[in-house]
Amino acid sequence: MSARPELVRPDDAAIATAARCTLRALATLFQALGDGEHTLSLVIDRTDDVMIPARADVSVGNAPARLAVLDEDDFQALCTLVTFALEGSTVRRAVLVATTATEPQPHACGWTVRDGWLHPMDTAELRRAVIPCNGVNAVHRQVYTAPVLPQHADNDEESPRA
Repeated sequence: MSARPELVRPDDAAIATAARCTLRALATLFQALGDGEHTLSLVIDRTDDVMIPARADVSVGNAPARLAVLDEDDFQALCTLVTFALEGSTVRRAVLVATTATEPQPHACGWTVRDGWLHPMDTAELRRAVIPCNGVNAVHRQVYTAPVLPQHADNDEESPRA
């Protein structure tokens, strides 16, 4: 008997719905972040007590619309984890932090996943979420409350949690 709870795989329809939701969420996120170089960092806490991090570096341009990713595999892994976080049946908690390269120091905002969508974190929540682990060099970031990412009406019908 395992000491760790087992994951129950969500059905294919739930995963497909969450994948569509992930595309809309990330498109909305990139539009909200605006032009620039961004690092997306995600940590999920699965229901089997496993914490999984992901990170992807992207460059966004909105006039004209453009998205460039530094490493396709990193970006795909992040998208996959966002999908499972939005679907929700195997994830207890997930936090996504976007750090934008700016001078004199980067600035960051974050979202927590609840009810199949990304909800903005205020600065106090974000500061707690980005406290570095012992022995890890800290990136000093100016934090700000994340923008609300509108969830369009068609998301309600396709919500992975509906």
